[in-house]
Amino acid sequence: MKQENFILIISSPSGAGKTSLSRQLLKEDSRLCLSVSATTRKIRPGEVEGKDYYFIDIKEYKEMLLNKEFLEDAQVFDNYYGSPKKHIMDKLQEGKDILFDIDWQGAQTLKEKLGPLVVSIFILPPSMSELKRRLKSRGQDSDEVVDRRMERAKAEISKYGLYDYVLINKDFDKTLARISSIIAAERLRFFDFSKFVEDLMK
Repeated sequence: MKQENFILIISSPSGAGKTSLSRQLLKEDSRLCLSVSATTRKIRPGEVEGKDYYFIDIKEYKEMLLNKEFLEDAQVFDNYYGSPKKHIMDKLQEGKDILFDIDWQGAQTLKEKLGPLVVSIFILPPSMSELKRRLKSRGQDSDEVVDRRMERAKAEISKYGLYDYVLINKDFDKTLARISSIIAAERLRFFDFSKFVEDLMK
């Protein structure tokens, strides 16, 4: 019997909880590893180079883009993000399931390129007012940036139908448990029982 590894995408508007949920999943599940994106944005408090992101300058990013080193890439506001191919392929070969914390455009690109390997989840906020409250409580952005994120959130939420699963993140622990259940079910789906059945039927 052989376990086939898969790629798990979690997307949400900024502030809906995908990063916090992803971090907790990674703590609890040793078979799951994060696809570490390269980004041109500045490092935030608490982030670690090579663990949360590869923080690079625009020149290096453009060189990687030119050399087709990304599986997917996107511009978010004034910053650029890309998922390095080599990191992903190395982790799959190590027997890891890979978690992507990316937007709907990146999710679609990965689905086009990796098709059956991809399982996608979209996280919705319980309300727009709660989403705005969460964004403001982070204290990382000006009111102008929060307003821009809220406008972008409406466009992102409209894409929920592109995903395999949709969850409302009203209660963090319940949402986390539901994602863990999805992972467990998908691991069964990706499990190759052919050798076991072959032996069973002898």
